[in-house]
Amino acid sequence: MAHFFLSEALGASADGSSTADPAVGATVSITGAEAKHAVTVSRVRPGETLLLGNGAGLVLGVTVLSAAPAELTARVDTVTRTPPAVPRILLVQALAKGDRDELAVQAATELGVDGVIAWAAARSVARWEGVKIAKGQARWSAIVREASKQSIRPWLPDVLPLTSTKQLAQLAGTSRMLLLEPTAELRLTAIAVPTDDRDIVLVVGPEGGIAPSELDILEQAGASRVRLGDTVLRTSTAGPAAVAILNATLGRW
Repeated sequence: MAHFFLSEALGASADGSSTADPAVGATVSITGAEAKHAVTVSRVRPGETLLLGNGAGLVLGVTVLSAAPAELTARVDTVTRTPPAVPRILLVQALAKGDRDELAVQAATELGVDGVIAWAAARSVARWEGVKIAKGQARWSAIVREASKQSIRPWLPDVLPLTSTKQLAQLAGTSRMLLLEPTAELRLTAIAVPTDDRDIVLVVGPEGGIAPSELDILEQAGASRVRLGDTVLRTSTAGPAAVAILNATLGRW
């Protein structure tokens, strides 16, 4: 399988505005950390075929012309443009101790989630405060980027800012919010195929689950409780499992 590298410069001008997709036969280049990784870590050499993407739906099949740590140039062989998913699946992942929240973000990205949101839940042991907020979001962004490359995803999922329960309640009013709760009567597998384009927002609690007060607040705002099955999954497993179910429901798989 060809290596997959992401470069936001593909298909965009210097000021960030979109441009026409590169034509077959055109020469493109990647620079910076992505080029350095390709040449020094992945050992890419001239003549090899790669996949290059911009994280916004464009994927190019290319043949490498030159490979240096500062810049890799390649000839475009194929051009594929994938539209964004509608409706989007967003994962609200409660902050969790250890690396359990990061494992959830990584797996959910590989499985096709369209965005992730860190949640400071009442029962979250881990906390992002002060400088940790920016560091935590940067860490999740790096995880999402690497997981997207590993799974060759044309669209890079959004990593949205840390949110509170009050902010989640506001989001519940404009989306289809599903609270993963083991005691819920409705199974996620029984959810009907959506008939509108509203985002589907999956909310996963920390190790101790979603607090009763939070469940009440979010339900009053329009969210619904659902369960995955008859067992209780770890916070690192529940979100990715739910994303997989929704992929089937939405016909993505």
